[in-house]
Amino acid sequence: MKELLYKIAKGVCEKDLSKKDAPLIETLTKLKVIKKKSGVIKFDSAYRVGVIDISRNNTGYLKTFDTKFNKDILIESYDLNNASKGDIVIAKRVFNKNSRPKAKVIHILKKEFDYSVVYITKTENEIVAKNIKTDLHTPIAASKKSLKALPKNCVLKIDNYTSMVVEVLGVLDDPKVDEKISLALYNKSNQFPKECEYEAKSYGDSIDKSMYPNRVDLTHLPFCTIDPPDAKDFDDAIYFDTKDHILYVAIADVSEYVTPLSHIDKEAQKRGFSIYFPHIAIPMLPRSLSENLCSLKPNEDRLAYVYKLHLDTKTFEVKKEELIDAIICSKKRYTYDQIDKYLENDFSNSNHVDKDILKFLLPLWELLQKIRKKRLQSGCDFSSLEVRMKLDKNHNLISTTYEQETPSHKLIEDAMLLANKAAAKSFKRGIFRVHDKPSLDSINEMLNDLETIGIYANSEVNIYKQIQNLQLQAKEKDIKAEVDKLIIQAQQKAIYHHENRGHFGLGFTHYTHFTSPIRRYSDLMVHRLLKAINKNDKKQSEFLLKDIDVIALKISELERESVKVAWDFMDRKYARWALDHVGERLKATIVDTKRDPIAIVNDEKIVGMRVFLTDFDTDLFEKVEIELLQSDIKTTKIIAKITKRIESI
Repeated sequence: MKELLYKIAKGVCEKDLSKKDAPLIETLTKLKVIKKKSGVIKFDSAYRVGVIDISRNNTGYLKTFDTKFNKDILIESYDLNNASKGDIVIAKRVFNKNSRPKAKVIHILKKEFDYSVVYITKTENEIVAKNIKTDLHTPIAASKKSLKALPKNCVLKIDNYTSMVVEVLGVLDDPKVDEKISLALYNKSNQFPKECEYEAKSYGDSIDKSMYPNRVDLTHLPFCTIDPPDAKDFDDAIYFDTKDHILYVAIADVSEYVTPLSHIDKEAQKRGFSIYFPHIAIPMLPRSLSENLCSLKPNEDRLAYVYKLHLDTKTFEVKKEELIDAIICSKKRYTYDQIDKYLENDFSNSNHVDKDILKFLLPLWELLQKIRKKRLQSGCDFSSLEVRMKLDKNHNLISTTYEQETPSHKLIEDAMLLANKAAAKSFKRGIFRVHDKPSLDSINEMLNDLETIGIYANSEVNIYKQIQNLQLQAKEKDIKAEVDKLIIQAQQKAIYHHENRGHFGLGFTHYTHFTSPIRRYSDLMVHRLLKAINKNDKKQSEFLLKDIDVIALKISELERESVKVAWDFMDRKYARWALDHVGERLKATIVDTKRDPIAIVNDEKIVGMRVFLTDFDTDLFEKVEIELLQSDIKTTKIIAKITKRIESI
C-alpha cells in the first residue's frame, strides 16, 4: 500500500496501475481523495495521506507521503477518529489561523500492525484476551465455548481488522513460543510459499562450470570465507594477489537465480532481510538457495559477482576497479577466532591449504590497517558490543556474551567497505546507503549529556576530530562503549535512498550495500542494476529504476522491522531469565536518566539485559548494584531497584 501511495503523491499514470492496485484506487475514488487529469492520478490538494504519530498528550502528527511537505501536520486529539500511532490515514485539511498546518482524520486506510498477539486469561466469571505488548484487553471474535477450551495463557495471533483468530501460537509458559510471538508481531514467517520452494529447488544443488562459458573461471584461486562459527549462509569470500596487490571480493551471485517478478523475488521483496535469532535464521531466500546453491561453501563451485580492486600501496587508495561475472571455489571456511589466531602469529594446526591462504591474509591485513587508518581521518570508528545469546534445547537462555570487534572482524569489514564503495560509484540513481549529518540540536543535546559526566567538547571545528576527542576522554574514564552509543544515538539513522547523499559515519561520498545479497534485498537490487549497466542494457536499467524511490523507502522500513523482531526475541529471553532470578543482585550501568531510569546489566551471570529502575536519583553511566524485583514475560518489562552505588563517573 505504501508504495502505491508514494506513487500517487508524485502522480502516477493510470496505465501503470496493476490489478492489485484497483481496491485502493476504488477506495480513494469513493472518498474523493484523488483526482485524475490527463491520465495522471494525484491526491486532491484538500487532503493529506500519510503515517500518523501520536505524542504522550494524545496529539497527532501526520507525516505525509508527499515529499514536498517536510513539516508534519498537526492533528488534535479530538480529530484523530480512533487512529493509532503508526496507522496510515487520510486527513482533510483544516483552516488554521496559526502558521502550522492542521488536519483531521477522515479514514484509516491501514493499521500499523495487521495482526496482534494476545494471551488468554481465565477467572471464574470471565475469559479475557490481553494484548501481549500492552497488557490491555483486546476484542476477539470467538465464542466463549471455544475460548474456554483453550489452555490458560494460550497465545493467539489476531487479525486487527476482523478480530478473528488467525493462529494458535502456543502457551506463554513454553519458552519455544517466544520465536512465534516475535515473528507474529511483525507478520514474519519461517515458512516459504510452495511456489518459492519449487522454484528454488528447480536450480538443483550444484554448479556445472561447463554450463557457464562466458563467466571468468577463478576456481584456481584460494578464496576463503570468514564468518561466525554458527553461520550457515556465506555471502562473501576474499583472495589477495600479493604480487599485483589486487583484492578479489567475491559475492554470491543471487541475481542469477532470483529474477525480477519471480515467486522467490516477490517473497524476498516482502521479507527484505534475513532475521537472525540465537538458535535459527529466518532467511530472506529459501534455504536451498541461502544455505546451499548461493552460499559460498568450501570446495564447491559457485557463481559469484567479483570485484577486482587494484590497491595502491603508497596512497592506500583503490586505483582501479573491475567487476566480473565469475565462478569461484572457496578453499576454506574460517571462523573469526581462527583468523584472529593467525593474525596473532599463532600458526598451530595449520595445514597446507592454511599456509596458501596465510600467504595472502597476513599481507592483506597489514595493507588494510593502513587503508583503515587513512579512512578514519574523515570517518567515525565506534565500539560495537553485540550480544550473543546461547540457548538450551528447550530454548531457555543459558548465557550471554559480548561479541568484541577483533582484527578478523576489521579485516572483513574493510574489505567489504571497499567493494561497497566501488559499487556505489557505478551509478547515479539506484539504491544507496545514506547517512546524513547529525542535526545541530541533537549534537548539542548529546554534548550537554556528556558534560554532566565530565566529558567536554573542545574548539575543534572538524566534527570527526571532535568525536575522536570525546572518545579519547571516554576511554580514559573506561566508558568508551557507552559514550559511543550515546554519540550514535545523536546521529541520524542510516537508510536506503534512491539518490546519493553520502555516508557521514563512514566519511564516504558514495556508499551502497553490495556484499550481502543472500540476506539483504537492497544488495540484490544493486547487483541487478550493476549487471544492466555493465551490459549497457538501458531497457533493463529503466525497468529496475522505475519506482526505485519507493522501493528504497520500503527496504528501509523492512530493515527497521527485522531489527525489531530480533530485539523483541532477545527481550523475551531476558525476561524469562529475570523471572527465574528475581531477588538476585547484579552489576549494572545507568544508560538513561531522562524519563524512566534504565540500566544495562553487565554482570558475570548475564550481560546486555535492560532493566527499568524504581530509583529516580541516578547519574548517567553510574555503576550500580541492582536487585531484580519483577519480570513480565508478556510485555518483557524487567523492574529492579538500586541496592548499592558502586562508582560515579
